[in-house]
Amino acid sequence: MTHLFKVIWRSFFNYVLLTVVYGSTFIIRRKTLKVRWYYYLLLAILDVEGNFSVVKAYQYTSLTSVMLLDCWTIPCVLLLTWLFIKTKYNIGQLIGVCICILGLVLVILSDVHAKDRSGGSNVLLGDALVIIGATLYAFTNVSEEFLIKNVDFLELMTFLGLFGSIISGIQVAILKTQGIGEHELEQGCSEGFIRGDISVQEKGTFSVVESMVWASSPDSQLEDLNAEEK
Repeated sequence: MTHLFKVIWRSFFNYVLLTVVYGSTFIIRRKTLKVRWYYYLLLAILDVEGNFSVVKAYQYTSLTSVMLLDCWTIPCVLLLTWLFIKTKYNIGQLIGVCICILGLVLVILSDVHAKDRSGGSNVLLGDALVIIGATLYAFTNVSEEFLIKNVDFLELMTFLGLFGSIISGIQVAILKTQGIGEHELEQGCSEGFIRGDISVQEKGTFSVVESMVWASSPDSQLEDLNAEEK
């Protein structure tokens, strides 16, 4: 069983657990949907594929590049919260984001000019996958923030778990039946396995924390992302 398959399988189990725990409460309380179901389907696709992209990137680029480029989530969250949640940021925060973006550019340029030392089979593809995954992760975080503050936390967790388990289940079935490059995936995915485990744990921690607080501010979300990158 490859590391990639293990990551997707654990993500599938995590989404099923969310569905069982929060879905049962949702049914018992006889709540009605406040948001159309296809919005949750889209959110689940972003959540699942964002994690998949970052984990897949470990196969092509170095661990250092993945960890640094994953910080792209922070300026994305800042931009999205400013556009859609109307959060205001001070000049110090904007300068910090500019420094972050400059660092990302330097990492990519370094990978381009040091392919022989990067430790990956296709560094540009790997870097692109990380940036895509980080962007999807940012959209997921901001969407969850908006839904929790304006809709309902219980509804969000129920349908994110439901559709997330369906999408992850489809991916598990595809990888299992096609055996997607088993020997190929073994190389370079060990770190991705760790990253996937962290993502699964983050989702469980997120649900527990939000259950206690019920809603958090965008500024708090950015602090959490900063803490994660450290």
